Amino acid sequence: MIDPSLRVWATINLRALKKNLSQVSVHCPESQIIPVIKANAYGHGVEQVALALKAMHKKFAALAVASIEEAMELRTLGISTPILLLCGFRNKVEMKRCFNNKIEPVIHSMYQFEEIEKYLETEKLSGVGRVWVKFNSGMNRLGLDKEQALRVYEELHRHPQTEVVLMSHLASADDLENQSAVEFTQRQIADFDSLKQQVANSTQGPVQASLAASAGILSLSQTHHQFVRPGFMLYGGSPFGNRTAEEIGLLPVMTLRAKIIAINNVEAGGTIGYGGIHRCEQRTRVGIVSVGYADGYPRSAKNGTPVLVNSKQGLRRAGLLGRVSMDTIAIDLTGLDSVKIGTEVVLWGDGLPADEVARYADTISYELFCKVTKRVEFVYTDE
Repeated sequence: MIDPSLRVWATINLRALKKNLSQVSVHCPESQIIPVIKANAYGHGVEQVALALKAMHKKFAALAVASIEEAMELRTLGISTPILLLCGFRNKVEMKRCFNNKIEPVIHSMYQFEEIEKYLETEKLSGVGRVWVKFNSGMNRLGLDKEQALRVYEELHRHPQTEVVLMSHLASADDLENQSAVEFTQRQIADFDSLKQQVANSTQGPVQASLAASAGILSLSQTHHQFVRPGFMLYGGSPFGNRTAEEIGLLPVMTLRAKIIAINNVEAGGTIGYGGIHRCEQRTRVGIVSVGYADGYPRSAKNGTPVLVNSKQGLRRAGLLGRVSMDTIAIDLTGLDSVKIGTEVVLWGDGLPADEVARYADTISYELFCKVTKRVEFVYTDE
């Protein structure tokens, strides 16, 4: 039961998380799954999410995080699953922490490989089950060029106790309607497949590979390979601009709610909030809601950004009025006479896709989730 005294809270539906994860198996039945739980599980709470995944008794190839600090946090939680370190180690100290804690580093730059080479002069890589070699197939963020990736893979492959995986990342797989983006993605796939074949020829054996994140999992079966890395889709967000999460069978995991703490009647011509950017064209019933940008609600949200208000007629949409303040927003309650002080308002989540709210704020729902602040109470449910 929700504490009635809460000002603003986020309900995290772990059952929805698990159902979204099951969609990965539907799309990639032959691939091993690596759930991505970096950035505090995309703002959903890494401890609760990691423990919920652990409780599923499903064998994951690894859990993926971005930093060594995130990896060590999982270890302190008693998570023994291998951890994929997506950004790799930054120095020798972090490298040894990886090897000593069953953390699988991504090698994306030659300085990392040089540290491993020095290490191999006196040690074996037996403490690490896998090392990942990242090829820059066109995103130009992290990754080795083709010649470097081939060399690094070959050198690591020479150590029989080391499992090596070739990986890359797609830059535009989420844009299915833009022909140039589609062509770019196909070039990335072709370059990756070409390198994979080169590696196979060089090492005279099968090559394990990973290319697909959420967008690839859902739309590009040729990218699935041996490992897939679902991230945003686990949390009920659509990676596609033209398809909602509901349309692709995903459920919202986070629902952000607050309460109406004041109701005012503003006459025609009156303005709302800082700067008076909204001027009422008619007498307007205005609800003040207990959430603002200090809670993570986007200050960039425009007039008309939708919320859901719990009225006697059920959930009804209302629109944002004026600028978002640090602690409050104003919404239009005209025509919703049954709404009273204390009524709950859904900011995004169940019934109101975060993707839709994000579009009004000129951002993406990934950012909405990650920016929810510590002022917000998190309530976890598995129902």
